[in-house]
Amino acid sequence: MRVSTRFSDSIHILAFIEIYKNIRLSSEVIASSVETSPVVVRRLMSVLREHGLIDTKQGSVEPKLARKPKDITLLDIYFATEGNKPLFELDKKTNPECIVGGNIQEVLGDYYEQAKIAAQRKLNDTTLQDLIETILVKEKAKQSTK
Repeated sequence: MRVSTRFSDSIHILAFIEIYKNIRLSSEVIASSVETSPVVVRRLMSVLREHGLIDTKQGSVEPKLARKPKDITLLDIYFATEGNKPLFELDKKTNPECIVGGNIQEVLGDYYEQAKIAAQRKLNDTTLQDLIETILVKEKAKQSTK
């Protein structure tokens, strides 16, 4: 099973829109950074627009964030792109007559729920602004070594 990159690609798109807000940002330009097709970028941007994270005008190459980056959390982006999908899936077909098979779902389910809540708390505590600032610091460090 292939792991979805919709979440990370959506964060990438939002950061790109903010960092390059002063240039014309076609889906082709954004797609070149994400290294995906413009169609994928347009689909993700449509989802982000539906969830109030970006503003776009049809036929225009001027997408803008709908809110300030400090007001967009990574959890907002996660819910927009992935919904409330579970982070982990339990195997529901185990042998109930076995010590492990008869208990693993409940026990592992509790741990999975704790991990999900911890991940969501971290995503909720991290803003798009935090991410953009870190990107810019890392780029500055790269430039200083050249």
